[in-house]
Amino acid sequence: MLDPIVNFFTRVFQWIGRGLGLVVGVILWPFMWAGRWYTHRGWILKTVVGAFVVGLVVLYAIFFWNTQRWTNFNPAYADAYTFGPPAGNAEQVTDEGQEGQVKTCTTSGIVAVTGDLIDFDVNQNSWISSTILYKLGFFGVDWDHTPFMDNKASFQRGVHQSIRRTAVELVDTLGRVRGTSQIDQNLQDARGAVEFDEETWYFGLRPFGPKTPTPSFYRTAVTSLKAFNDRLLKCEVVFNARADNLARFVDRIASDLGSTADILSRQAQTQAWIDTRADDRFWFAYGQLYGYYGILKATRADFEGVIATRGLGPLWDRLEQQFQSALAIQPTIVFNSSEDGMFATHLTTMGFYVLSVRTNLVEIRQVLDR
Repeated sequence: MLDPIVNFFTRVFQWIGRGLGLVVGVILWPFMWAGRWYTHRGWILKTVVGAFVVGLVVLYAIFFWNTQRWTNFNPAYADAYTFGPPAGNAEQVTDEGQEGQVKTCTTSGIVAVTGDLIDFDVNQNSWISSTILYKLGFFGVDWDHTPFMDNKASFQRGVHQSIRRTAVELVDTLGRVRGTSQIDQNLQDARGAVEFDEETWYFGLRPFGPKTPTPSFYRTAVTSLKAFNDRLLKCEVVFNARADNLARFVDRIASDLGSTADILSRQAQTQAWIDTRADDRFWFAYGQLYGYYGILKATRADFEGVIATRGLGPLWDRLEQQFQSALAIQPTIVFNSSEDGMFATHLTTMGFYVLSVRTNLVEIRQVLDR
């Protein structure tokens, strides 16, 4: 009586085996065809094609290594900073401004951290977004639309978003030539460099011809920021650490994070278990918080007078705790499921922390506006 049942399952497994064999055959057919074609060519063509294939394999091996190895990645990196005058130069000259200080003869923590974040992105690590294989994609498909090899690129772009926003504020309000309201040229150069597009390689089609790659521009920003801090230490420029400038700075960061929270929310609403964009959104937001954590840690040091006068210490402590909680989330796989689903909903969780940081910044701004 069991024979019909056994025969049924036998046929089912045979069909499954044939189906799998057909799929494998379709996948391997181009490689088998290429192998047969290669064996019937002359040695010159074999050498050229072989060298090309070996070169491609090496490039992909390097690409895989660069995308998976995150050099000096440390969510607690900001805690290692000790802000203040460099050793051997304890002098700090301040002039009273609008409830705050116009500082000179001492370095700026914001400028130092911004330069270090750029160095982390393009010197300590390879800038993924402008590499040739990242630009070519996965068999023509943009890596951002695949579930792998793109997390580091998204993270770097998130960090760079915090750098770009900070560079703009350094030029517009925080740094000036001493004794004038003139924009500092070093900061202007740094802003221009970090605003360069994120995807330029050594060669391009529009316009056609050789180009200076993206990382080269960003590296010049490091030099410009360091030059500003050197001149600040020599009392040649000033840093406007006033309450109105702090209010504007935190307001701009809050707006920036608000845009990211909106992107996370819209992506989370798709609730697609297999979502090839979920990891990109998550790691961009993570990188943005990673960058702002160090920048706002430095902001606390640069504006210590204003923060103490307005009693912002407890709020700033809570802000830093929110950053630490957000950066502790490092999932191996980013899921975008419903809130009552079986799997974690990482986008919603990250969106919650982004909004928590933003809310705290808005509260700081409200205190400064009183």
